[in-house]
Amino acid sequence: MKILKKTKEVLMRTISKAKSKFKFGLKKKSPALKVSDKQSSKDIPSFYETAIVNTKFSHTQTICPPAPRVQELPSFYNQDKIILQVRDPRWLHSYWELRDQTVQGLKNKLGDEFSRAKKVLRVYDVTNIIFNGSNANMFFDIQINDFANSWYVDTNGPGRAWCVDLGLMLSDGRFITILRSNVVQTPLDGPSWVTDEEWMIPDEMFARLYGMGFGLGKSSPVGRAWQERIKQGLFSSGLSSSPVKKEIKERNFWLKVDCELIVYGATEPDAKVTVQGMPIKLRPDGTFTLRYYLPDGKQIVPVKATSADKLEECTITPTVTRETK
Repeated sequence: MKILKKTKEVLMRTISKAKSKFKFGLKKKSPALKVSDKQSSKDIPSFYETAIVNTKFSHTQTICPPAPRVQELPSFYNQDKIILQVRDPRWLHSYWELRDQTVQGLKNKLGDEFSRAKKVLRVYDVTNIIFNGSNANMFFDIQINDFANSWYVDTNGPGRAWCVDLGLMLSDGRFITILRSNVVQTPLDGPSWVTDEEWMIPDEMFARLYGMGFGLGKSSPVGRAWQERIKQGLFSSGLSSSPVKKEIKERNFWLKVDCELIVYGATEPDAKVTVQGMPIKLRPDGTFTLRYYLPDGKQIVPVKATSADKLEECTITPTVTRETK
């Protein structure tokens, strides 16, 4: 009995040790799904179905690219340069840059005169000329401050060509040019008064196009009587759109040349202006344009302007001579 009892105790210790080792060696398992009696195993989603569902309704994280760094334009380019540009038929805009070395060179050259000099924009009217610095039609000066690097210029002259000098007006009246701009052309503020005959349509072509525009043909909806009136007016000189071949007439080579005179100007909008003693009407901005036939000989065209209060008068008299040979 004692031997049996000891054998039983040893066996129980061995089993308990084996159980403890087995518990530490096993991993935890997730609790098994419990299936109710009413729910079949087919209704339970499999592992792959669950993965697909999770993938279908998942969203990837939106990665926004970094915002680009805003690079500002430099304030200066270390250049001696002046630019002139057109804003509208009347106004120009100019901007410029002067290097410190240029300013220091002017100070060394002029000495005390530099501090007494005035900074000036000189605006030249260079219409219809090749500007060389001294042959402008007219010019006017605008005094600017020492810290300005741009300026708006009121030319009061639409349809003109302009150039600007940035310079110094010395105390003795001398003007020293530092920079000279490009030449710009202001647009007209109304219809052009220039007629370019090179682009005119020949009479025969005009007659054809005009007739086609009014449907002169067999299927024309225009009344027959009215068509005949149009045709008579268009082709009364013998012109015809018929494809019938005409006999070639003898060549009559010829040349005709003529000239016209265009007078234009500007003054105060409320002034009274006469040309050759005849009053003319000014545009709202005070400008005017006249076109004359220019015969051979000497033509004198006095232009007189009188202020609205009749206290001031100004007369300019262009003289034009035509000689045809």
